[in-house]
Amino acid sequence: MTSSEVWNRATAERYDAEEGERTSAAFLAPTLDFLAGLAGEGRALEFAIGTGRVGIPLCERGVPVAGVELSEHMLAVLRRKADEDTLPVALGDMTSTRVPGEFTLVYLVYNTISNLLTQDEQVECFHNAARHLAPGGRFVIELGVPPLRFLPPGQTAVPFDVSDGHLGFDTFDLVEQILVSHHLTRDGDDGRYRRGASRHRYAWPAELDLMARIAGLTLERRLADWNGAPFTQDSPQHISVWRKPS
Repeated sequence: MTSSEVWNRATAERYDAEEGERTSAAFLAPTLDFLAGLAGEGRALEFAIGTGRVGIPLCERGVPVAGVELSEHMLAVLRRKADEDTLPVALGDMTSTRVPGEFTLVYLVYNTISNLLTQDEQVECFHNAARHLAPGGRFVIELGVPPLRFLPPGQTAVPFDVSDGHLGFDTFDLVEQILVSHHLTRDGDDGRYRRGASRHRYAWPAELDLMARIAGLTLERRLADWNGAPFTQDSPQHISVWRKPS
């Protein structure tokens, strides 16, 4: 078992509803175009596949998809939408769980590698991706860039969403490279809010490139989003693609 926090039943049951915008066809189209293009005629493997937000529609595009998922509750939600024959998923962690066969694409979306709370585990995630890849295959990660430039001296918190239904902010431990995402979410129409928090280990793009080199992968390209915008010093996230040598 890794240091990742495991999603419980209540969180899994409301995940799709709370991520409603990210589950829409319009939102997912660039992501699916990008991933399907890299998968080509081969198979794709999604680490931390969750409820199948990306894996299921990618499978519906004709890409054979398999998954790895740590939370049995998230997997239970996925199983209501796709059976094992349609989308096989191994219950386990993304640092060591092995799925049979080779893949032309292994991918991690929506900051999921940050669920691994140590550098060693993140390195092992790269190793596990490399083990699954066929020669010439790609490993793709979507990850936010730590917004540390927004931290004035003495401040440890950065808000990322202030809206009627949700207040979200991150607090940072700059020594351990740990951020905690705090959420206050409106729960019903009676004025109540539900509080939640999750821990993550942030990593810089250059640090991920070194992890990739340790695993025998080389950086092929880095973009600012799934539409292919150039990555710059002001980009809040990156889509990085590393390639296994042929």
